[in-house]
Amino acid sequence: MSEFPAAGFLNHNKPLHLTSHDVVAHVRRHFRTLTGSRKVGHAGTLDPLAEGVLVICLGAATRLSEYIMRGRKIYRAKITLGAATSTYDAAGEFVEGKPAERLSLSDIQRVLPQFIGEIEQAPPMYSAIKVGGKKLYELARQGKTIERNPRAVTIHAIAAHSWRNPVLELEIECGSGVYIRSLAHDLGAALGVGGYLSGLIRTASGAFKIGDSLSLDSITADGEWLHHIISPYDALGDYTRVRLKTEEIENLRYGRFIRRPPDMADHTVFAFDATNRLAAVLEPRAEFWKPRKVFLSEAI
Repeated sequence: MSEFPAAGFLNHNKPLHLTSHDVVAHVRRHFRTLTGSRKVGHAGTLDPLAEGVLVICLGAATRLSEYIMRGRKIYRAKITLGAATSTYDAAGEFVEGKPAERLSLSDIQRVLPQFIGEIEQAPPMYSAIKVGGKKLYELARQGKTIERNPRAVTIHAIAAHSWRNPVLELEIECGSGVYIRSLAHDLGAALGVGGYLSGLIRTASGAFKIGDSLSLDSITADGEWLHHIISPYDALGDYTRVRLKTEEIENLRYGRFIRRPPDMADHTVFAFDATNRLAAVLEPRAEFWKPRKVFLSEAI
């Protein structure tokens, strides 16, 4: 078995056509051989037709995926205007559209501000969201279309990088839960010509940047990739981190509350020991911290 840490994160550069589940299955086989652990997951799905940063969670770090997914995302998106598809991307059937030859970049830039900020966005029918116990894409494949309740999502910034009719290239910075496919579809509708997502690269997810990412070959070729495991201390730098004394950590491990400094009222705090190993995830309760997740012998 490996002497390297069996918990943490990998910054993977997912290629086109593989699903996020495919990547996890590949990594799991090698991770189990090298460490004996089968705990492998990911933080934030990428569609098969998307590429870029996919954060892989290893060992006990799989319990932290919800926090990693909350980080800001940056995407480079190609949107083809003048046509719309059933899936909102290039995999679907063309359903409608109008010629986009007369569209100028200034026309597009006038519309973009309505998609910035907290907006309401309906998920595409071809998505994994469940309605009445059924995934939307399962219903879509049966030829069914149902009403989808819009969800509040946040888009922090959109910048137009190029417009070579009919392909628009955008850089998008957003929060979690945003469907870039839906953004492409809605932008096309707002311009009155239709649009679909024809290319997508996630260039950043929280602290994970594409310039530092590993290919699947690098991950599965041999054991050297274990040197690239990113610790929770480094991955969670956007959150409040506290260093606790040994006796405080022991109290948390027994489920006891510990006293919270009055100037620290963050909703979620990550507690580390003297060696920067994660001991617990804490939430405030009055003047105390309550342990929400505790890492016992598997402190990471």
